[in-house]
Amino acid sequence: MASDVSAYVSDLAPGRGALRPARSWLHSDAPSRSLNGQWSFRLSKSAPSDGDFAPTGFDDSGWDAIPVPAHWVLQGDGAYGRPIYTNVQFPFPIDPPYVPDENPTGDYRRHFDLPEDWTGAERVVLRFDGVESLFKVWVNGDEIGSASGSRLAHEFDVTPSVRPGDNVVAVRVHQWSAASYLEDQDQWWLPGIFRDVTLIARPAAGIEDLWLRAGFDAGHGRIEPEITADPAAFPVTLRAPELGVEQVWSTAADVAPVDIAGVEPWSAERPRLYDVTVSSAAETVTARVGFRTVEIRGDQFLVNGSRVVFNGMNRHETHPERGRVFDEEHAREDLARMKRFNVNAIRTSHYPPHPRLLDLADELGFWVVLECDLETHGFDKVGWSGNPSDDVAWRAAYLDRVERTVERDKNHPSIVMWSLGNEAGTGSNLAAMSAWVHARDTGRPVHYEGDYTGEYADVYSRMYSSVPETEQIGTDGSRTSLLGCTPAQGARQRTKPFLLCEYAHAMGNGPGALDDYQALVHTYPRLHGGFVWEWRDHGILAKAPDGTPYYAYGGDFDEVVHDGNFVMDGMVLSDDVPTPGLHEYKAVVQPIRFAFDGDDIVLTNLRHSADTADLRFRWRVEHDGALVDSGELPVPAVAAGGSARVPLPPISVADEAETWLTLDAVLAVGTAWADEGHVLATAQLDRSTRLPVNGVRPETEWRRSDGTLTLGIAEFVNGSLVRLAGRPVAGPRLELFRAPTDNDEGTSGEVEESDAGVAGVSNAELWRAEGLNRLTTRLVSVERTARALRTVAKVSAANSASSVVVESLWSLDGEGLELRVDIEPSGGWSTVWPRIGIRFELPDGAAPVDGAEWFGLGPYESYPDSIRAARTGRFSASVHELSVDYARPQETGHRSQVRRLALTSKGRTVLRVATLPDSRGRRPGFTLSRHTPQQIAQADHPFELPVSTASQLTLDAAQHGLGSRACGPDVRPEFALRPESRTIRLRISEG
Repeated sequence: MASDVSAYVSDLAPGRGALRPARSWLHSDAPSRSLNGQWSFRLSKSAPSDGDFAPTGFDDSGWDAIPVPAHWVLQGDGAYGRPIYTNVQFPFPIDPPYVPDENPTGDYRRHFDLPEDWTGAERVVLRFDGVESLFKVWVNGDEIGSASGSRLAHEFDVTPSVRPGDNVVAVRVHQWSAASYLEDQDQWWLPGIFRDVTLIARPAAGIEDLWLRAGFDAGHGRIEPEITADPAAFPVTLRAPELGVEQVWSTAADVAPVDIAGVEPWSAERPRLYDVTVSSAAETVTARVGFRTVEIRGDQFLVNGSRVVFNGMNRHETHPERGRVFDEEHAREDLARMKRFNVNAIRTSHYPPHPRLLDLADELGFWVVLECDLETHGFDKVGWSGNPSDDVAWRAAYLDRVERTVERDKNHPSIVMWSLGNEAGTGSNLAAMSAWVHARDTGRPVHYEGDYTGEYADVYSRMYSSVPETEQIGTDGSRTSLLGCTPAQGARQRTKPFLLCEYAHAMGNGPGALDDYQALVHTYPRLHGGFVWEWRDHGILAKAPDGTPYYAYGGDFDEVVHDGNFVMDGMVLSDDVPTPGLHEYKAVVQPIRFAFDGDDIVLTNLRHSADTADLRFRWRVEHDGALVDSGELPVPAVAAGGSARVPLPPISVADEAETWLTLDAVLAVGTAWADEGHVLATAQLDRSTRLPVNGVRPETEWRRSDGTLTLGIAEFVNGSLVRLAGRPVAGPRLELFRAPTDNDEGTSGEVEESDAGVAGVSNAELWRAEGLNRLTTRLVSVERTARALRTVAKVSAANSASSVVVESLWSLDGEGLELRVDIEPSGGWSTVWPRIGIRFELPDGAAPVDGAEWFGLGPYESYPDSIRAARTGRFSASVHELSVDYARPQETGHRSQVRRLALTSKGRTVLRVATLPDSRGRRPGFTLSRHTPQQIAQADHPFELPVSTASQLTLDAAQHGLGSRACGPDVRPEFALRPESRTIRLRISEG
């Protein structure tokens, strides 16, 4: 019997007995009953023979209970196995189509009553919307069929097997099967019945399937209906009450397009939907129709005649407790959050989502690239040898997947492109999928990134191309290597619209250079934007040994093979908290662009189809961050793609303070995704009077000293600061190290034409090799005058001849205590530096430093290549709010260009720091943390950070950029921090 099981789980067929053709997920008034809820469950470590667990008389009273939908590895606190995370690797031997005998298998059983009024139904259908990975179904002991395709819907006709009263449904689910080779998406492997199970009464003369193609052209709409029904279902009536349409067709042959004048088009910005019903005597199906026409014209991707820019996210279905189990309330808020951050597009990576999500996308407004449930990335390990994509034996499985994808979701106006899948190599099976889609749906193009030669996809798509390469593609691409294309193939690709199906890998702190990519999109019309990888971290809520909750990633469940925290690469953390990277993204893709030209504001509407009538434009003037005036700009409605010039509002310029004008474009009325007043776009104008900066007062009569003295609020012993304003303080010490970000640790991206990095070697590895995380100091000299202290130190690392000379000058003048630190590197440094800063340690004592108030850039953290979301103003935050709880601790919390900083303890200011610009007008930034960079770098999870007894204040003259090298390009050359001389000037006073 074991051999029978092995043959079954290794069968290449997509299943036996599921109804074909697949059909749409319809909103019907035909009776249905959810079978969601508690099921009896047992788990076997390997696939047992079918045995006798399916018959109605089987005793399952000793089994456990488990909810459906759910993943069994997320139930029972580890009693049913544990999740596995891999990105590319298969968690089983690469031996297609076979899988190991150690194949966790879940058996499910439940009873259900068949309603008495269903006895008149022509058919009873059992529907599964998602089961991972292969399952078999019995009803009342009768074997009904089997199916694979985890994120796809499968229906079974159970009419001969059901009976009035009590019935038993049994389902056997195998974690591994031949289908697993086609489902190697970058996500957790989570077996089980994880989507809805529904029993449906199909009436005689009902409507089996419906497709309402709804096009738009110059104010006119056209519905092209495709109705699948028995001839006895006719006459059939289509009604669109809001449009005054009622069309009756007596027979299937009569069904014809319906032309409608005066319709409003659907777009992601104005998702206008019309309720339409299609009825027979036995059934009414309700659809929400959006009129839009998708076309490719030359190298332009157009909807309703206008070019689309995809400001998009790759979106997995993931939740820290439910996994891929759908929750509509959470999903609606998730999409609303996207809208609030100016996201207008979703790529459903890498499978169809729960069908209800697409209803929400229609309603809220998104351009959707709907992806098939297909990825074979693990075959990269063997040079793509044996890849199913080019093996005709797998063709039926490939075609079944794409058919079920398209048929289920074909009615959604939000879907503007079909994607064959992701990272499955290339081959004849993908070409066959594309041919099927083109024949079935002429109204939507086909996407597949791996079609590098342009044989069967309609758009040219790439992952993680650098900014210079993307610019080349935006021009004519003639200098771009098109991944093995012949000249003819390359020429063909250059005629197509281009999109980045993945870019700006959002792992940990980052990504950088979002603004560079977006600038290209608005410069070169062929570039249509792209989809950030990705929307959300996939952390699974777990508990540390001491009970502390945390978000687990690969390796935290003792997987045999795993890909670590590579699954934590979202713009939103696992607990729904937006990252600074998402705030940066919002600012970069904002739909309104402001430019300042003399005494005018030039306002440009970058939207696809919406004018600005739904917006108000507010302004405010601040002096050193304090509000002095505000109002509303009178702006006429600006058409999509248009511009308007309006005068600047009155600006009162301060003599002794910085003067800033801030403009906000806000919603005039609330929407389904944001309240009135929600800010879509922001810009600032600096109108400050430039004030001279006094140089350091020259000191004379220097004499050698033991460095023990008091200067105002500062006390020194042996040349080292020990107290400030009566508080214990240590430092400042030179800090060149930061706890490496995921991008600092990355090696995947190319190193652009600069010395910003080394190909194949992470920056973090170079920093550790240079000893930047273990610097030591040798005090060279200490000198003093009556009102000043000067120290010179040489800083270097063990086994390194490279060094940095640090001269610190403390002095008293009429404005209090000033510190000037000059930092001078030696020659011979072979790598970029993570930062150039000085760090003060502030021990807790009776009143720990627990917060900050500052005037500078904020409120979010910012770095050289991620600074567009920052604005100049006054801000405050606790020490914990200043940092981001990335799943793997790393550099976080830097605020740029600080002018004044107040450190607080329990709401009381204890120290004040004012910065002075250097000779080039540059001001330092600051980081306030409860841990040193070295401590942070040692922790793999937040709960592993040591108990802190001090706050750490770092003032940085410069920081290295972030880049996207965890899976993408390195830091751009202009944002790479090379060893260089810098000066930091501070004035420090008591709170």
